[in-house]
Amino acid sequence: MKIQNENNFKNKIALVFTIFSTLFLTSCEEVVHLDLEAAPSKLIVDAEILWNKGTSGNEQIIKISKMASYYDATTPKVTGAKVYIENSTGISFTFTESEPGSYVCTNFIPELNMNYTLYIEAEGKSFTATEKLAPVVPITKIDQKYVTDSDGIDLLELDVYYDDPADETNYYLTEFRTDFLLFPSYSMTSDEFFNGNEIKTTFSDEDLKSGKNIEIIHRGISKSFFNYMTLIFQASGWNPFAIPPGNIRGNIVNTTDSNDFALGYFRLSEATHTSYIMK
Repeated sequence: MKIQNENNFKNKIALVFTIFSTLFLTSCEEVVHLDLEAAPSKLIVDAEILWNKGTSGNEQIIKISKMASYYDATTPKVTGAKVYIENSTGISFTFTESEPGSYVCTNFIPELNMNYTLYIEAEGKSFTATEKLAPVVPITKIDQKYVTDSDGIDLLELDVYYDDPADETNYYLTEFRTDFLLFPSYSMTSDEFFNGNEIKTTFSDEDLKSGKNIEIIHRGISKSFFNYMTLIFQASGWNPFAIPPGNIRGNIVNTTDSNDFALGYFRLSEATHTSYIMK
């Protein structure tokens, strides 16, 4: 009899829980749209000149879009823009629109430590930015080992080594891509405490397993871009794809209205591009 009473009690509890769950889940199906105030739509400029070692670097691409409202599923592409880059000797490189919002140059000439100026005319506005093409040192060694995280779990760690040149200031941005990452993982390094020494950059993840292929892009970057990315990472919890606060400005300025700046950063990097299969 005792067992039967316990079963009846459990059945009643289960019934109440089922009803409550059904009501709760049903109420969660209602979609609520908030009336969000629309801010002026700024241009978004993805302008990275990336010169991979061992290539000519002649083909480069710049993408231009606009901020969209919170509920928009797509990002508006900016078409019909005039885009070109001029180096410090006066040579100009034109970027031609190949598809909506994408502008391609096929005769770019990259030169290390050369200053380049970006010019954009879009939707009746003019923007410009100037940067120097930063060199990078080659990767000398790639290794792996097991490390123990704060929870006592052993994780695989990928270590990338390179020799920093002495008597100069250098900044590096190392990118890691693999199939289990939705977005690339980035690591930034300054040689402030490592000048002239070997530097190690690491990547680790709970899904990093034997047999996984890791694509590595190791860039040299300018001090100003290093500082910009540091602010972006800090503000977005080290997720560069989160929406950055509006007060973090890049180097792309409006030539007639400084408050109507474009989002993004014009940067030029020499890079080492390689891959590694975890053992």
